[in-house]
Amino acid sequence: MKEKNKVYEQIKDLTTEQRNPRTQAIDLASTQEILEMINDEDRRIADAVRDALPDVARVVDMVVSSFKAGGRLLYFGAGTSGRLGIIDAAECPPTFGVEPTMVEGTIAGGRDTVFLSREGIEDDEAGGEDDVAAKHVCERDTVVGIAASRRTPYVLGALRAARARGAKTALVRCNQGPAPDVNVAVTIVPGPEAITGSTRMKAGTAQKMVLNMITTASMIKLGKVYENLMVDLRPNSQKLIERGKGIIMMLTGLDYAEAESVFEASGRNIKVAVVMSQKKLDHRAAERALESADGFLARALGERS
Repeated sequence: MKEKNKVYEQIKDLTTEQRNPRTQAIDLASTQEILEMINDEDRRIADAVRDALPDVARVVDMVVSSFKAGGRLLYFGAGTSGRLGIIDAAECPPTFGVEPTMVEGTIAGGRDTVFLSREGIEDDEAGGEDDVAAKHVCERDTVVGIAASRRTPYVLGALRAARARGAKTALVRCNQGPAPDVNVAVTIVPGPEAITGSTRMKAGTAQKMVLNMITTASMIKLGKVYENLMVDLRPNSQKLIERGKGIIMMLTGLDYAEAESVFEASGRNIKVAVVMSQKKLDHRAAERALESADGFLARALGERS
């Protein structure tokens, strides 16, 4: 009983546990009114995220430093937070052409809890420590814990273990209050949920926005984007193959057949194809030009220093 009282004291004042006065009549509202209430609450999220951007920027800089040192970005979370980390990590290889091990998400309870909730598993602090050990976290890595409540034992265990191993650490949370011993605490406070305590809603959306920013900004700073185009995408589907050709046509002025030809000659590498076309280089020379430019297409084309 005392343990339950302790947890109650930890969560009772959390913003995400408060009743939202704007949605207290949602149970008897019409379908349209329910949707409008939810949408009105969602509109508040972007402003809350913007307030946290200075800390998000600090996390991005840590992640870029890790990547340049051969390290990884590793997410740890429970429930919705864990699933969001897995989703963000899974999208990086096709979008930015990186290895699946460069960004990884780990959820409390393992793969099965991605599909079937086991809410009690979030209380397993030792489980977080064990999962960090299983990932062989080291000083080159950045570990980001995701916890809407800021107090999830599994996440705190993972962060403590990661810090002990010398990794850089950050916590993405949706409540203010004392932060654990991490390098950066990203605090987004979108306010009480439309349905009290349902952090898969506003808190989940806020976390998704921040994770999108962390990986996207980090990849941009590694040269994975030219202007606003995904020039390092992996053409692993017909859609992505055609998108790649379209990007080449857009950047070079080639027609479809010409773009297809140089795309194939480049080994289906958009950046190499563009350099081959624009600089009149063969495959290997274009690769060397990109290597000299640290992978930045604009630099390889001589557009920017």
